[in-house]
Amino acid sequence: MEKLDKHFSWSRFYSYRIEVRSRYRTVYDLKIKKKLQDVIVEELKDESRILDVGAYDRILSKKIITKVPSVVYKSMDIDKTLPHDYYSLEQITEAFDMVILSEVIEHLEFHEGVSLLEKLFMLLNSGGKIIVSTPNVHHPNRYWWDSNHKTPYRYDEIAAALLSVGFGIDKVYRIYNDMFLKRVFRIYVASYLHKYLDVDFAKSIVVVATKK
Repeated sequence: MEKLDKHFSWSRFYSYRIEVRSRYRTVYDLKIKKKLQDVIVEELKDESRILDVGAYDRILSKKIITKVPSVVYKSMDIDKTLPHDYYSLEQITEAFDMVILSEVIEHLEFHEGVSLLEKLFMLLNSGGKIIVSTPNVHHPNRYWWDSNHKTPYRYDEIAAALLSVGFGIDKVYRIYNDMFLKRVFRIYVASYLHKYLDVDFAKSIVVVATKK
């Protein structure tokens, strides 16, 4: 079985978790965004070069380009039945200003996830950003919807993994969207009960990080 790189330090990883929790004491301290693409568009600059890893049917491309038409969007996915620019990271020889890793890392073993983050770090220009989303383990069933999930990440763990490979953490969000009245009720009324029971309504965690 492949092991973590010899430079990976568990003690440093745990200290990074503590560092993240000093900034965001609990998952409920994270600001809420409606959709992943809202976070992406906020971080984009004109003519940014984007790599969407695990892009599936490239659905994000339309949502991003509609908002920022000047971006260059490219996708990578191992599924060769769908059209993509790349089918492995090894094929990629260009650099990007942003990498999107949406609901992918939880499908890998922990050591594989860290290795993937290291490879994506190398594909980014200096100052480039990575946006990672993963199921919120505080949600009662979000992580368990897919039997292919292998590694659950708390918000502090996914941020610590990014810190471990050299990224700096900019922002951490919870993603939640629903019908207007239900959304208002959960965020502004029922949130106290959710905190008390430690059962969150937000389905995903999103981390925005920068290559130093």
